[in-house]
Amino acid sequence: METDNTKKFNELFSELEHYDEDKQRKKIGETNEIIDGMNEEEFRSIFRKRMFYKIDKMIEEKKMSIENAILLLKHAGCCIKLKNVWNPCFDLSSLGERFKKMIVEEEEKEKGKKNEKLLADLCECYLLFHFDFSSNLISICVSCLLNVASKKEKNEETQKEVEMALLALSHINTYSEIEQEIYLNEIKEIIQYHQVHRSLTCLGYQSAWQFFISRFYTNGFLKDTVANELHFAREAERELEELTRCLDWYRKEDGKEENEAKEVLVIGRWIQTLLIYFQCRQLPNEERVDLFSRIVQIYRAAKDNYEEISRWCIYPLRSASERGIVKIDDLLKGGAADAVLEGIQRPTLNEGVTYECLHFFKNVSYRLKGKEKSENDEIERKATKRKVFEKTEEEGYEDTITSIHEISGFLYRKYFDPEISLNISDYFVNI
Repeated sequence: METDNTKKFNELFSELEHYDEDKQRKKIGETNEIIDGMNEEEFRSIFRKRMFYKIDKMIEEKKMSIENAILLLKHAGCCIKLKNVWNPCFDLSSLGERFKKMIVEEEEKEKGKKNEKLLADLCECYLLFHFDFSSNLISICVSCLLNVASKKEKNEETQKEVEMALLALSHINTYSEIEQEIYLNEIKEIIQYHQVHRSLTCLGYQSAWQFFISRFYTNGFLKDTVANELHFAREAERELEELTRCLDWYRKEDGKEENEAKEVLVIGRWIQTLLIYFQCRQLPNEERVDLFSRIVQIYRAAKDNYEEISRWCIYPLRSASERGIVKIDDLLKGGAADAVLEGIQRPTLNEGVTYECLHFFKNVSYRLKGKEKSENDEIERKATKRKVFEKTEEEGYEDTITSIHEISGFLYRKYFDPEISLNISDYFVNI
């Protein structure tokens, strides 16, 4: 169904081919303002394969310059990524093929003849819209955009360039293999320089970390660098604290839809990055509790008006409970168990959250049932077990689990996970 935003956008876009380059550029600025206010469904209805075909045809017929096409696509790609809209249409379009060919051709030019600005713009568009990455193009894009992101001038224009380059890099999928010599020293230097000079925007810094953490799946050796040299947990907690401190979560009134504040979007991205991190590696002991406390704070702050972000907070807490990567006592001190109990007892319970909450307490129960080898560890285990038992008993957790057990088979089928248990006792911590 056509909305005001899609109607206005389509009207403006249909007129673009009739303008000269300068006026067209001005009109693209107007379309970009409309894009800022679009929701997920509006993005999906506009940025379809036919849209990319139309842009490609306009470029081919010289009715739109490549620079103006990039102006439109970079802005749209940025908004699509910030709002987590999945859009595979560019991969399948003639425009996507045009951009890939141009990247290779520009990269192959001699140094003095290469248009570095055009190459960076093309790489950003490619990474922002593509999902099916080729190893050759990734190497070109990573090298090019890390050069852009390494700029150290603190003026607003340079910061925007750096932010866009890092945002594009952050969306290279986690399973794409990149040779470490292409990125390791450069991304470390970017992060370390910001830690001293505060040179990046909040989105730029988060994007730098997301790009780096996403490399864990193919380069697990990075864990020591991230934890001990760059202090990821400390930095994530500090960034989240700053973002939440200046935000009242922009409450919506009378059901009126408002644009999400950029800070809220960045918080959501940090939570997703933490999920990737907990799935792969453990944190230094001294940095755990504060980070869990911050996640719990965001969970509670967001649950009334930003339910999606609130739900996301449960996922890294569940990941942290797995495989002994953190102590159960640290989860208790950080309030993780309290948040999960609140999550599982909410009246508007989401199926995915139910699934994650069940896994959290299944993991906790499983780990607390096994005896420790050393006497001190065994004493600690029993003390923690008592705390969890008292906490769950106080909150009426057993009654909640018993009622949820009726849908556990449905959750098993929906999420295709053989680890979800249909045995009620697996979710109880008995003394």
